[in-house]
Amino acid sequence: MQDTNFGFIGAGRMATAIARGLIRAGLATADRIRASDPSPAAVENFASATGGETTTDNQIVAVASDVVFLAVKPQHVHGVMAGLHGKLTKRHLVISIVAGTRLDALVAGLGSHPRLVRVMPNTPCLVGRGASGYCLGPGATDEDAKLVAELLSAVGVCYQVEERLLDAVTGLSGSGPAFVFVVIEALSDGGVRMGLPREVATGLAAQTVLGAAEMLLATGEHPAKLKDQVASPGGTTIAGLEALEQAGLRHALLSAVTAATRRSIELGADVNGKHQ
Repeated sequence: MQDTNFGFIGAGRMATAIARGLIRAGLATADRIRASDPSPAAVENFASATGGETTTDNQIVAVASDVVFLAVKPQHVHGVMAGLHGKLTKRHLVISIVAGTRLDALVAGLGSHPRLVRVMPNTPCLVGRGASGYCLGPGATDEDAKLVAELLSAVGVCYQVEERLLDAVTGLSGSGPAFVFVVIEALSDGGVRMGLPREVATGLAAQTVLGAAEMLLATGEHPAKLKDQVASPGGTTIAGLEALEQAGLRHALLSAVTAATRRSIELGADVNGKHQ
């Protein structure tokens, strides 16, 4: 993989995070990474963070790269694909992280039949703790799937799913960090209400969420079993759990994922309708 040239069409925060992850994991070196973006601030930040070459010309990046990350905002993807139409061929692996843009729209917009993979990452990729879903598109091979999994693993964990399930990935892990931030904030507020200094309460809340998540992943146990291990008969935890059930926390989180998924489907219909 050291001989692979990586290109990023769009040099925003997510592109920069992925590029840094590739370098950190030893999957690429700075001289093998290029990015294009019309924003001077974006290319400056990308170059500073990665050491990679930058330009405002998308075609330069596309032609010089073997693996191309399409990392632009959904509202800009139509114009970007028009500028790249016919420039990406079967030798290119195109990994799209453009929210909502379906594989059929990518095929129509890019032309020339590059190998396609669609990815839904999330913001914790910025700190190497992302949770991504991906699906294979036309021309993508088993080797491409392995490569994408390795690349995404450099910034977190990833799961291969069918394209129809990427909206659910968006609703769960794409939007999920915001839901968790609300939980952390609320736990911190509870600590402050009971007399803890804000800094202490927020630190305890954040570490508690982190520790609980790592414990679940490390043990492989069902979350209900781990919950029961904390809840002693007649103790403090079961009293707190009762309060959560009465307040409807479980239903609220389930509804949040459902609502975010449905909104992803709606937005995808809007974006993809423009490419038909």
